[in-house]
Amino acid sequence: MDKIMDKREARAQKRIHLALPKYSLAEEITNAVTHGLGVALAIAGLVVLLIYSPKTPLAIISVCLFGASMFLLYMVSTLYHSLGVNRAKKVFQVLDHCTIFFLIAGTYTPISLLCIGGTVGWVLVSIVWGVGILGTVLTAVDMHRFKVFSMVCYIALGWCVIIFIKPLIDSMDQTSIVLLVVGGVLYTVGAVIYGLGRKVPYMHSVWHLFCLAGTVFHYFVVLRICMFSA
Repeated sequence: MDKIMDKREARAQKRIHLALPKYSLAEEITNAVTHGLGVALAIAGLVVLLIYSPKTPLAIISVCLFGASMFLLYMVSTLYHSLGVNRAKKVFQVLDHCTIFFLIAGTYTPISLLCIGGTVGWVLVSIVWGVGILGTVLTAVDMHRFKVFSMVCYIALGWCVIIFIKPLIDSMDQTSIVLLVVGGVLYTVGAVIYGLGRKVPYMHSVWHLFCLAGTVFHYFVVLRICMFSA
């Protein structure tokens, strides 16, 4: 019986090894450090947003969702890259991909509700959260089967604000629009790098830096919304 269990365990471990990306120790340290920085910035950034945001329930909830989505993505990513090759790492790999949907939806929340506002804002935030939750569920069910769908959703959700470009331009100042677009471009370029450079050493860390830069640009969009709305 013990031998059978050992064989099953060995087969399970082999499947985990085959399913996980192959990074060197130095690469994983770099991956963890780059997004560990994101954890620290997310905590500090949320504090600043709460100071400058309007003291209304809607504003506080919107800002907290954005801050929580930043913290969650960078914390899960840091833990994922810090773990050895085991079942826990496989679980965190799935969570790592799921939190991307939450960051996208979390970023849209203050933009939709505090900047665009009204019916249009609620429609936009409902679409993004709806698709984001669907993508999260499918990724959790079978990340590899729905990999292409998830990547398409990441990019489509990130740029779906184009459909609402008129109310966005009417409600957002020019500087914030530039910051929003640059952040979106950084995320998109990073996604392309992630897709094309999987087998290139340290390319995943480069993707991390593009992701972090995109978050920083979008953070300042949300900060400006809070400051102008207060």
